[in-house]
Amino acid sequence: MNLSKNKIEIKNFALPEIEQFIANFDAPKFRAKQLYNWLYKNFAVNFSEMQNLPKVLLSKLEKAVSLTTLNPETSSNSNATKTVKYLFSTKDNKAIESVVIPESKRITLCLSTQVGCPLDCKFCATGLMGFSRNLTVGEIVDQYLLTSRMYADKITNIVYMGMGEPLLNFYNVLKSLNIFLDENAVALGRNRITISTSGIPTKIRELAESKYRVKLALSLHSCFDETRSRIMPINKKYPLKEVIKSLEYYYRNTKNPLTYEYIMLKGLNDSEKDIKAITKLTRRFPSKLNVIPFNSIDHMLPEGYSTKLVPTERDEITKFVKKLKQNGVTVMIRDTQGDDIAAACGQLAIKNN
Repeated sequence: MNLSKNKIEIKNFALPEIEQFIANFDAPKFRAKQLYNWLYKNFAVNFSEMQNLPKVLLSKLEKAVSLTTLNPETSSNSNATKTVKYLFSTKDNKAIESVVIPESKRITLCLSTQVGCPLDCKFCATGLMGFSRNLTVGEIVDQYLLTSRMYADKITNIVYMGMGEPLLNFYNVLKSLNIFLDENAVALGRNRITISTSGIPTKIRELAESKYRVKLALSLHSCFDETRSRIMPINKKYPLKEVIKSLEYYYRNTKNPLTYEYIMLKGLNDSEKDIKAITKLTRRFPSKLNVIPFNSIDHMLPEGYSTKLVPTERDEITKFVKKLKQNGVTVMIRDTQGDDIAAACGQLAIKNN
């Protein structure tokens, strides 16, 4: 698949923009919706697939428009969990990863929103890449569209949990949501899309005031500012109290229960004190806790504090979760998916990007 650097990336466009664009070719307005459907419902990557559009129009479009923003490079398959990791390259020779996670009742795509990540969370391989740039709308959406062409079964759910902090690419993420939710495009339901954030309060509030009302998950990992700041430097800028207030605002506006993601780190966040704090936090408004085993980031050759992080033993995780359940917390252990191909939570990263 050849990516043109000089053509218009039409997958950055929602339907009203495509309607304006089509008018430049003296085509009737209904042709825009046909093109829109080919892009986002039928996953077209070649103009030859668009059989109900006039050849004259297709010829003009082919000269002006690029249908793809990403080039599929390789895929890796987990023998243990059937998870599949896809590597894509961009027009400016950057690389990003997306992961398909098959489960009994759904198939979830974990997609990326940035090349690398600026937040430097100590447990996350992506942060060790550093940060290059935000992904465009088209690059976000194309992860779904291209993966849907390659993966054998229908992808039913999307989680913005891959490379990057989605709320630091806020407006491109919102525009991608518009395409994913549009019944004339991908047509996923709001309850099938989750945005995961490290906690950007102003953007959480903006998202709460938007029309999208998708699910929201917070990378929590500690209820104590001192610990959280040590493993998540963003907490120094946005302390947990401020973040939780914005989550409460999100719940009040959307009525969506919140999810907390909690990577278990030995001696850091797995004590009785942590159990009490989590119990108190989850009683503020409807929420659940996903407990996640710490996955190795050794493939990125970590340095500094990251090298001191050790996973909590599995039997200790089980005890931790049991006590939380006894306290009335809705909690589950999110089993590792794809760690044998460096595709599990916190492992997505590419060297020398």
